[in-house]
Amino acid sequence: MEKEITYIDLYEIAKAKYNPRTISPFIEAGSVSAAILTEDNNVYTGVCIDTASTLGMCAERNAIANMITNGESKIKKLVCYCGEEKVGSPCGACREYLMQLDKDSGNIEILADLKTMKVIKLRDLIPDWWGDERFDNMK
Repeated sequence: MEKEITYIDLYEIAKAKYNPRTISPFIEAGSVSAAILTEDNNVYTGVCIDTASTLGMCAERNAIANMITNGESKIKKLVCYCGEEKVGSPCGACREYLMQLDKDSGNIEILADLKTMKVIKLRDLIPDWWGDERFDNMK
């Protein structure tokens, strides 16, 4: 039987990827890291990439790109590590990106507070999402 991957496991995985650094005079990376657990119980990670031209990528979207590259698209859990032993919530762009992945994306569980182990669903962060009807029309 497979061991259940917990929020603490995902937190430790994301924390291990955290590595703020300067890549060039135009790019900084690693000041936020993310770990996602898929429906198939695989973990994918990513770090933020901040650029002078605003064409960067958040850690969550980087992890999602890694997941999609590996043939998956359904997320169960998400943890974002922001340094100083803190977790964070996805930005608005990431919330939208996550919602568009799958009709059930509103059920993605996000670790919102490490100390209390508070978990919220993506749907709670974006309750009146505009795209539900498109999924309803998809057969």
